[in-house]
Amino acid sequence: MGHRVESELVANVIAVHVTADQDVAVGDELVLLESMKMEIPVLSERSGRILEVKVTAGDVVQEGEVLVVIDD
Repeated sequence: MGHRVESELVANVIAVHVTADQDVAVGDELVLLESMKMEIPVLSERSGRILEVKVTAGDVVQEGEVLVVIDD
């Protein structure tokens, strides 16, 4: 199933910095969000391989929406 990285707020997706099957380390920037004219980087909290990227640049995400799934 993997670790689900979720949005903590309603925001616009400005950029997606990862793709499926890419390895990531703790602290890597996965997605860049924008809300109320502030840019919010979403960082990886664990090392692993990206299983799925559920958003693309230009999407609007809701609080709790899954952005990326990282292999456990």
